[in-house]
Amino acid sequence: MDLFSTIVLLTIFVETSAMTVKTFVGQKIKSARHPRRKVFVDTSILMDGRILSVAKAGFLGDDVLIPRCVIRELQLLADGNDSEKRTRARYGLDVANELERIELSEVSIFTEGNQRGKVDECLIELAREYRGIIMTNDYNLAKVAATELIDVITVNDLAQGLRSEYLPGDKLNVKIISVGSNPKQGLAYLPDGTMIVVDDAERYAGTNQRIDIIFERYLQTAAGRMMFAKIAKPSTKTTKAKITKSGRARHGVSGAKSGNEKGARKSRKS
Repeated sequence: MDLFSTIVLLTIFVETSAMTVKTFVGQKIKSARHPRRKVFVDTSILMDGRILSVAKAGFLGDDVLIPRCVIRELQLLADGNDSEKRTRARYGLDVANELERIELSEVSIFTEGNQRGKVDECLIELAREYRGIIMTNDYNLAKVAATELIDVITVNDLAQGLRSEYLPGDKLNVKIISVGSNPKQGLAYLPDGTMIVVDDAERYAGTNQRIDIIFERYLQTAAGRMMFAKIAKPSTKTTKAKITKSGRARHGVSGAKSGNEKGARKSRKS
């Protein structure tokens, strides 16, 4: 019985070891095929601050490096005479400190070697030397980096890609699917499943009738996005045009009748 137990334990140990080695080797091969990128952060990104939300959500999967030249520039701006730049630079330093403490991302201060001069030149040299990319919101820096064949990512592009397809004031033709939770509300849906709450649209629910709506606002929550809209009113120009056209028609008929009556009177007198 002891021999059987020993054989079973040895079999389990061998299989477990083989699985561990296989997993480790697979991770090494995967990391070799898809190495982590080195992302050098510009001053404008830290002063913007939105990178904090991206990092806290766990979307910074690369090695994010804040060069010392960027920290030096923030320090100079924080000690400067311009009150607005001084406030933004101090905020940028706070963002850099908080980024290093986020466990979901790999953020560290990078001490460059011989790179000196302006921050833009320093970033381009670092990206070229380490085959990295630059994260910036500076339009001119992005253009210069493109001429050097250096990839650039921006928080503005990320925000643009995540923004709502429809903004307040936009119109859309929808079908009211069901009744809302509040009185007189109707519910419609965008193709991506986003719920639209339409005021005073309860009467259209389940009728298969499509109506025009105008978006008023949207609400972003942890559970998703919800949009609010109202029924679009008919264009006043179209209504006036119809009234004018019908009024002219009636006026033409009455004018024709009066003309005929005058002609009849003349014939009677003659």
